[in-house]
Amino acid sequence: MADFVKVAQLSDIPAGQGKCVEVGERKIALFNIEGTVHAIDDVCPHQGGPISEGECEGRVVTCPWHGWEFDVDTGVNRDDTDVALEKFTVKVEGDDILVAV
Repeated sequence: MADFVKVAQLSDIPAGQGKCVEVGERKIALFNIEGTVHAIDDVCPHQGGPISEGECEGRVVTCPWHGWEFDVDTGVNRDDTDVALEKFTVKVEGDDILVAV
């Protein structure tokens, strides 16, 4: 069973925006999409770009370095479904965001 770790507060992430949090040495991108928080790996597999700094449109985030697009629900690349970022389970308790690691 995974352990949930508090990583941020819901009020830290405006709707449609992302935020990078660190759990140990791992960087995780959190996204607030219409009040639902999604968590995926923050490092783009192409050249290591910061996914959390990408532009969100609907449920798609675009890596700011070279434009790779990922679905925040699944972590899957929009152009190559064999490429995916790790997806993390999220719980929101009050204003606290917890991620399973």
